[in-house]
Amino acid sequence: MSYTLDVYRGVLKPTRHIFHFFAYLSMFPQLVAGPIVRAKDILAQLAVRQHVSESDRWDGTRLILAGYFKKVVIADNLAYSVNYAFNSPQMSQSSLYWWAIITAFAFQIYCDFSGYSDIAIGLARWMGYRFKLNFNHPYIAHSIRDFWGRWHISLSTWFRDYVYIPLGGSKTGPLRGHINMWVTMVVSGLWHGAAWTFVIWGALHALYLSIERLTDWPEKLATSKTGMALCQVIVLIQVWIAWVFFRANDFTQAFSILKVMFSFNTVMDATIGFKALAILVSFGLWEFTHRIKGNLIPQGILIPHPMAQVAVYSIVAACCIYLRGPGAEFIYFQF
Repeated sequence: MSYTLDVYRGVLKPTRHIFHFFAYLSMFPQLVAGPIVRAKDILAQLAVRQHVSESDRWDGTRLILAGYFKKVVIADNLAYSVNYAFNSPQMSQSSLYWWAIITAFAFQIYCDFSGYSDIAIGLARWMGYRFKLNFNHPYIAHSIRDFWGRWHISLSTWFRDYVYIPLGGSKTGPLRGHINMWVTMVVSGLWHGAAWTFVIWGALHALYLSIERLTDWPEKLATSKTGMALCQVIVLIQVWIAWVFFRANDFTQAFSILKVMFSFNTVMDATIGFKALAILVSFGLWEFTHRIKGNLIPQGILIPHPMAQVAVYSIVAACCIYLRGPGAEFIYFQF
């Protein structure tokens, strides 16, 4: 669709090489679930013979191992507790339990989505091609706008460029700008599935964005390190609330869970609490040891010596084999 629309709007010249066109359409690393690769980003690479360097092979290997670690060690291990909670015939009435479960789901879906993207980007690097970064530490965002600049970047920018801007964006006046944003977010919710839960998920994010535009509260609050930290906490709470609707089996279950979450009782399932805390700490360490390198790949673990990095990623590979969770398909396959 992006190729057709870009050619129609005159922002991209149609390729005259049929094999380049079909290679773009069928490039297997990102074919099933993304990241969304625009024709303008890949056709130029296809026109030049790609030479795979030693750095490309190592960067690709790191990304693939990182992706598998996030998927099979973190996401799949969290999936069991999350699925049990949402599919249990008798819903827990513990506020802390549901905050822990939604936290677990937040990291499950992030590691599942970004893990797949890392694997796809790594496979492309092995072939000599560069895909753009798709996730950029979204849970450190200080506003919902910042969150959408970091979460599933290829999809959020796709909706921006092919839905929001064609509707007029924010250039048609404040009121129309809000309407265009609401339409875009609700459509993005429906893109994930024809269910009211996805519509509410999209509408909630639209509401968050409208409030930010009207009040500028993140900019006003984030004037110090303490204010910035408070902004990040508020954004996490907003995103967590929306995740309830994204994961819930139906509208009624979502509201029942939110009612329990905000009852603030202190009953807690110790096992679930320990698991959620353990995953949170381990993932926090993983995120801390990675940084962004350019706009292409997450930089490796912060160990300067190459052989030390090899040793660390060997341990990561061993974890993928021996600490993997029960096998589960990628969440994105259902959309």
